[in-house]
Amino acid sequence: MRQDDQVTDRDPTLDPALDPAAMREHYRAEGIAESELAAHPMEQFARWFGEAVRAAARGAVYEPNAMVVSTADADGRPSSRTVLLKKYDERGFVFYTNYGSRKARELADNPYVSLLFPWHSVARQVIVTGTARRTGRDETAAYFRTRPHGSQLGAWASPQSSVIASRAELDASYAELSARYPQGEQVPVPPDWGGFRIAPGTVEFWQGHENRLHDRLRYAAEPDGGWKVERLSP
Repeated sequence: MRQDDQVTDRDPTLDPALDPAAMREHYRAEGIAESELAAHPMEQFARWFGEAVRAAARGAVYEPNAMVVSTADADGRPSSRTVLLKKYDERGFVFYTNYGSRKARELADNPYVSLLFPWHSVARQVIVTGTARRTGRDETAAYFRTRPHGSQLGAWASPQSSVIASRAELDASYAELSARYPQGEQVPVPPDWGGFRIAPGTVEFWQGHENRLHDRLRYAAEPDGGWKVERLSP
């Protein structure tokens, strides 16, 4: 064996604590039954989201409104990123972004999207598949007004997903905007910034269970507007 082929003490595979195959978590024993579910998936989501928020207040969950948004381009190549949920109701889930960002461009070509709420510390996940549509400008403006002043400026300063020369370029853009719109002055809504509402087609509620026999209950939309609940094997 050549010297540069030898495994050194710094090789993480020699440390059991760093071996992903050796990592084990024993999930909660209680599960969920079909009889416990709400009639509508968004009502069930509201129940679980409320429990996640209360767990966050105890320090057990970090950012319960954080969700992984997965999109695909016109050729089917996927991409994922973490985005913050900003609204949910019977029509679906809403988040906001720059319409020039990669996810927004992909949604323009392919409106099918997946959302994942990874509430690991309480052994729960919610997985959504659906279609995305832009929110109206009035709804976008109403939300934009609730953002902190710095976040409003940030929406202007960042050409999201674009290649920039340096961090200094971004900071200079923000400083210029901060001088133009000081604290207390209204910041206009950027014309290329707004929301997406995800209308769900399926919503799966995943509850971790002992022995890896997890509960997976999925709502699937039916043509008449109703929902059927399916149990999936773990």
